[in-house]
Amino acid sequence: MFAAVAHHGSVGAAADALHVTGPAVSQHLRRLEKEAGCRLVEPEGRGIRLTHAGRILAATAQQMATAASHAARDLATISGLVAGPLRVGAVASALRALIPQALQRLQESYPRLEPEVWDGEAAEMIPSLRTGQLDAVVMESWAHCPARIPPGIRTTPLVHENALLAVHERHPLAHLDTVPLSSLHGQVWATCAPGSDAHQALVQLLNSHRVTDMKVRYCVADYATQLQLVASGLAAALVPSMAIPAAHEGVRLIPCRPAVTRTVAVATAHGTETPPIHAFIAEMKRAGQHQYAGER
Repeated sequence: MFAAVAHHGSVGAAADALHVTGPAVSQHLRRLEKEAGCRLVEPEGRGIRLTHAGRILAATAQQMATAASHAARDLATISGLVAGPLRVGAVASALRALIPQALQRLQESYPRLEPEVWDGEAAEMIPSLRTGQLDAVVMESWAHCPARIPPGIRTTPLVHENALLAVHERHPLAHLDTVPLSSLHGQVWATCAPGSDAHQALVQLLNSHRVTDMKVRYCVADYATQLQLVASGLAAALVPSMAIPAAHEGVRLIPCRPAVTRTVAVATAHGTETPPIHAFIAEMKRAGQHQYAGER
């Protein structure tokens, strides 16, 4: 816990990363300071900072946390046992469409496996692969705006799919069979939050087709909510096939010209592929093949 506090710079951020409560982290810090016989953190505004002793201990704490993670990984690899914790981060669309099916099959085959799942953006979650706080991250990467993969991270593609323009059924473009991207001037958009891969991909896509007057007024991570905004006539959206429900009343879905595509992949840290991670990737591949062998 002290390694997480030192890495993230606050009790709250460390608690979020470790998926425990803030008071639990504070209690461990007080216990560690008592054992060390000195202060390791001190108040700074509304947060905390490491003392000189804390900075000295932080490096060793991270080495200890990493060594413990590697030990658990090595033992699991030697035994070949698919059991114990499997900590997965995922973008919302994959969490809804692929992960439940994969985890259901894993739990049936390996009842001692203990999966835990959190949703979020890949850029925020991938660093947790290196620290061992997550075992796998299900991420997205748009063909025209590829996700940045840091050194030491491996990706396994699961699904390649098209994204469609979603507009209200009475929208001026709704009658088209395909929509030229260069024709999307002056639209009001619903998309994911700024900083997300989807938000960045939309902005870069339109800018590359000289559409500079876009208006992003609705920022929500869930594509189902974006489609509700489209159905209400409030916005347009760019929605991956995976995220489109079977029923989308009031919404017209139109292929883009040129096509807009994204890849959903599993990211893992090099050298950390334990039997549970291998099993998870295999089931995610099967889920992708089963549901998305072809475009909708």
